[in-house]
Amino acid sequence: MRDIVLSLSVSLDGFFEGPGGDISWHRVDDELHQHLNDRLRTMGGFLTGRATHELMAAYWPTADAGPAASGPTAEFAGIWRSMPKTVYSRTLAPGPAPWNATVVPEVVVADVRALKAQEGGDLVVGGPNLAATFLRHGLVDEFRTYVHPVLVGGGTRLFPEVPFAGADRAVGLRLVESRTFGNGVVLLRHRVDADDPALEGRRQ
Repeated sequence: MRDIVLSLSVSLDGFFEGPGGDISWHRVDDELHQHLNDRLRTMGGFLTGRATHELMAAYWPTADAGPAASGPTAEFAGIWRSMPKTVYSRTLAPGPAPWNATVVPEVVVADVRALKAQEGGDLVVGGPNLAATFLRHGLVDEFRTYVHPVLVGGGTRLFPEVPFAGADRAVGLRLVESRTFGNGVVLLRHRVDADDPALEGRRQ
């Protein structure tokens, strides 16, 4: 059974994006970018919403075409192009789409669980809006949170005010890895404690 991994950057005050969708404060240097490449290339698929997919598709298909592209940037362009992608959107036409993508209109829990049951690497979900839906249904197995040393002050929060899988109290997580990068970004990797009584009867 494959895991679903939520992997996103966040400011110290809890925001994924600043006002107006600003992410210029994300401190992704070559060290961090190479780390992300090493983690993401082993994945079995990307799960994204329409906005995140269109943002990626506007840049990454040709990001390695110019001579100025750094090694990690060029490498990720190849990873992104070849990775199977599931795009959740009610406005895009459902079915196969460019760049190895498949568009589906909404998150259906049974379909996601069937996707998890397939062979291959883990699945990574990106984008705070889609993450909120996955959290609501208890579909996230692991959190990889990259905390950037900056205070944004407003924007889009990484974690919405929705209970995990409808739990009526706090859900326990286990810290399985931490790492500090040279630019001050800190990785906190947690797994959901499946034995937590708060989840009893809610993840079948």
